[in-house]
Amino acid sequence: MNNLLGHPRARLASLATLVLVIPLGARALLGWSDPFGYLSDLAIGSLLLVVLQRRAWWLALPLLVVWGALWVASAELVSAVGRLPTTADLGYLFDPQFMENSTGGGLAHAWLPGAMGAGLVLWLASVWCSRGQPRRALPRPAWAAVVVLFGAHWAGQHLAPSDADQWRQYNLPHQALAAAAGNLQHRAMVWSGQQTPVTALPSSGLTQSDLSGHKLLSAPGQARNVLIVTLEGIPGAYLRANREALPSHYDADLMPKLSRWAERGMNTPDYVVHTHQTIRGLYAMLCGDYDKLANGTPKGTELLTQNLRNQSCLPAQLRDAGFSTHFLQGAGLRFMAKDRIMPHMGFDQVHGMEWFRNPNYLKFPWGKDDRAFFEGALGYIDDLRKQDKPWMLTLLTVGTHQPYSANEEYLQRYDSPKQAAVAYLDDALDAFLGNLERQGVLKNTLVVITSDESHGIDGVRLASSWGFNLTLAPEQAELPRIKRGTYGHVDLATSLLDYFALPIPTDLAGRSLYRDYDTGREMISFTNGMLRYHNGHGMFTECDFQQRCRTYASDGFIADQAKYLGPGNDGTGQQISDLAAVLDQSLLRTPLNLRYQFGGPARIKLQKRVHDDWADNLIGAQYLEMPEGSHTRVRIKVRSLDRRHDALIQLKAKEFEKDVSVGLPGELRVSADKPLEMEFGFDNPTVRKAFSFHLLGYGGGAVEISDFSVITALPGDEEPVPETADAAAEQSS
Repeated sequence: MNNLLGHPRARLASLATLVLVIPLGARALLGWSDPFGYLSDLAIGSLLLVVLQRRAWWLALPLLVVWGALWVASAELVSAVGRLPTTADLGYLFDPQFMENSTGGGLAHAWLPGAMGAGLVLWLASVWCSRGQPRRALPRPAWAAVVVLFGAHWAGQHLAPSDADQWRQYNLPHQALAAAAGNLQHRAMVWSGQQTPVTALPSSGLTQSDLSGHKLLSAPGQARNVLIVTLEGIPGAYLRANREALPSHYDADLMPKLSRWAERGMNTPDYVVHTHQTIRGLYAMLCGDYDKLANGTPKGTELLTQNLRNQSCLPAQLRDAGFSTHFLQGAGLRFMAKDRIMPHMGFDQVHGMEWFRNPNYLKFPWGKDDRAFFEGALGYIDDLRKQDKPWMLTLLTVGTHQPYSANEEYLQRYDSPKQAAVAYLDDALDAFLGNLERQGVLKNTLVVITSDESHGIDGVRLASSWGFNLTLAPEQAELPRIKRGTYGHVDLATSLLDYFALPIPTDLAGRSLYRDYDTGREMISFTNGMLRYHNGHGMFTECDFQQRCRTYASDGFIADQAKYLGPGNDGTGQQISDLAAVLDQSLLRTPLNLRYQFGGPARIKLQKRVHDDWADNLIGAQYLEMPEGSHTRVRIKVRSLDRRHDALIQLKAKEFEKDVSVGLPGELRVSADKPLEMEFGFDNPTVRKAFSFHLLGYGGGAVEISDFSVITALPGDEEPVPETADAAAEQSS
């Protein structure tokens, strides 16, 4: 064996096995077969082979370990949320807590790290056995082969572009290199003044409300109340009516019971979710505006700095019209600052999992499993029915968020935990709707069932942008079963206000679902790393991370197939990117001089120890964006509310979920007699995106975080931060 491994060619063969044979085989076994994908693996593998063959093992080993980890983590992320990371997401892949939460403590493809590890061990064994022997040099044409492989991939992408998912066409290192090259090329064109001027695309259809359609119902509608049921991550393809209407080749019937309810309601097959992340979906639904069509501070967080625009959101409008407004979700509220954002949108009552008294059926790290959640929600609705005022209730489930909640019975029946969790949700939702019908709630309540985002479906075109909207109305006989036309989350607020014949604020965009329109409309989304735009006149364009675009003939936005027309014209990518950038600034016309207040008078109970940086975070200061050249100041006031316990406080900073050092203090002790008051700042020499503060407390007892102020501004533009959260509220009013 030693003789075999010590052969002069053994080291080369073992390295080729690791960087070429295993990745190509893994791609086939994962079902990611695409010519571009195999070409990408050959190109990166050949590059590693040429670069590392004659390098010392201690130089090559770290690079190979990182490369293998990227492969494993990419496979897990695609399995969990249906997308390949972008360069900016790399921090996720190296954070063990994030990966553990996302995979539920286990790997979806446990064989892949085993195969990578075995290949690495084989290579190390050959290195050991061949020590002292001269290392074989690859012939010079090997470098030419690497260049040819990369060139062939580049040429193929331009001459015969594919609409396959990015993980089928690229491995992660290749995608990162391609994105970096594209960014350098764009910067060079800007610096040299050679950038081609582009003509702005029309955007009025994306920014203004449109009530020009023909009414389907007499207004106001017959319903007295509104119930919005938001299902975590569910794509539109899971409803049979939507699959049949498009039609779609996807035939898995994961939600047969909801599909039966859909037979009794109005379905909108061509329904678009505009982004990923729950808080972004909720903002678009409830405030009639597109959230960021890129990585950046969610507009829900930016809304906290606004004291007029928030009054245009649906909950505030219904509250002003005499409704009592309520928000109930199955997870904790503090993450993503929903404890502050939802009241700011106009909800009178906002509750998370701390409201529930009924026990879980399953142990689930994020909160209530779906069956327990809906049983609790029935009690909440029963209390609402006892009051005299009409009510609006928004529900948000969490069970179909990775690592997914389902018991052993469901896990045995389905191929993956995701499918099992979807089936568990289907049964829980069916029982919930059945109870509402028996209690007579459906007779006077407009029920809208939708999802916050789409967790995607492998092999289904545009699945990451495919949402759904199912309406169950008292006057259902007057509504069509299939609502034709393109709609999306941006339309929901306008639609519900139109149903009740209430004025539409000028800040809201969107068309009414309860009207028929004779013309198409513009629509845009940013999911799975692709920026997609439909011009409303039969042309659909999607652009990748390099602003490389493809155009299709498509009557609507969501379609199972579309006729490919060719690559986008020069400047198309820049046009759509510029349009997205304009929409991204709908709340803040400049990204500078931003102020956020995440503190408040709430009593927060502490655990004995911190289990998780995410679930145990005491504040909602997540995914902030800090411009290049700016300075950020943070002020914190924390006091213990229990004289029997000292609280231990720790503050962490993360960028793209990876710990970063900005000079934060270490562990601090807080007592009732000695509250914590501190202020610090740090510079942002380059732009920071997806920047999060994690304030962790432990030791038992309870605390009040009266102030957690974050202000980012250019030097010389800073203004005083409000003294406390109460002072900020007073200043706002």
